[in-house]
Amino acid sequence: MNAYLVIGSGRQGCAAGYDMARWGEATQVVMADVSFEVAQKAAQRINGLLGKEIAFPLKLDVRDEAALRKAMQGKAACLSAVPYFYNLPITKIAVEEKVNFCDLGGNTDIALEQHKVDEQAKANGISVIPNCGQVPGMGTTLIVHAMNLLDEVLDVYMWDGGLPQNPQPPFNYLLTFHIAGLTNEYAEPAVFLRDWKITRVESITELEMVEFPPPIGTLEAFVTGGGLDTLPWTYEGKLRTLQNLTLRYPGHFEKLRAYRELGLWDLNPLRVGDVEVIPREVFHALFEPKVSDPTQKDLIIIRIRAVGKKDNRDAEAWVEVIDYYDDQTGFRAMERGTGWSAAIVAEMMVSGETPRGAGGVEKMVPPEPFIRRLSERGIEVQQKIRYL
Repeated sequence: MNAYLVIGSGRQGCAAGYDMARWGEATQVVMADVSFEVAQKAAQRINGLLGKEIAFPLKLDVRDEAALRKAMQGKAACLSAVPYFYNLPITKIAVEEKVNFCDLGGNTDIALEQHKVDEQAKANGISVIPNCGQVPGMGTTLIVHAMNLLDEVLDVYMWDGGLPQNPQPPFNYLLTFHIAGLTNEYAEPAVFLRDWKITRVESITELEMVEFPPPIGTLEAFVTGGGLDTLPWTYEGKLRTLQNLTLRYPGHFEKLRAYRELGLWDLNPLRVGDVEVIPREVFHALFEPKVSDPTQKDLIIIRIRAVGKKDNRDAEAWVEVIDYYDDQTGFRAMERGTGWSAAIVAEMMVSGETPRGAGGVEKMVPPEPFIRRLSERGIEVQQKIRYL
């Protein structure tokens, strides 16, 4: 039996806490947040869904080191669901307190810094695994699984996205996670492998159309940043191609190109009349209300194609997850795909199924037990191998 700490009790954090309380053999789950009201609401929701008092709220500002250390004491694992720029200092404290740690990530450069605590984490007998949400996270593990289905792999392609089940014009999009994470993906270049080498590719480029079974139909796919996390560095020189494209309903790509060309994602202050504004913050203020609707149900898609050889024959492996809003619990597909995925990693760290030390999901999370746990939660992974 284990005590868990979830830092950041919003949508994804609440979903993660529920997973730990239901499937993680937890004695208690502490739901921490800078807002006690948010923490309390999350704990009450978890306890109400499970019919027992297992989640407890805690007011916590992650910038208060003494309070953060105190919250970690006695915990088997800590999951961070706060904005990515807090994760490096939280990681260092978790290692010093000898607490297993994972997070929802959002920035590859920060993840690479987190990996540098590897030796200290090994010495303290814990695992540190950044970027454990949906993509990167679940998608990373499914890429490794797809590669394992073949004997040799040359090229790996991933398509992923979170979408409304009932798209509403003009944007046909539903925001289900922090908007700063969304614009970070849109504004930053992607890091792919092209011709065996690390290659940076401009975001909101390389549009293609992809078909999915009804009722989804035809979707746009295009480059955005961050989805592969540290995979390109891990497989540089080993894979000829490694890339992922983000999925949206048709027409969205053209709007995003216009926003970028206008400079709406810039971070440098811009003088407007007598005041200075940061364009990206203006975009957040304008865009978020237009694509946020708590009554909308969503879906997530992860599709992976690995190309290589099987039994000395040219072959391709396909792995796919399509998951929907959960009417039973009220958790969105994005919350299941992100919060539940990260919670699974936390539970695997506690049960000793991940190696000790720090590193990327591709090295630290074995696919088979992860996929088995997804299935136990009703998230099914479809797979097939086709000879070419």
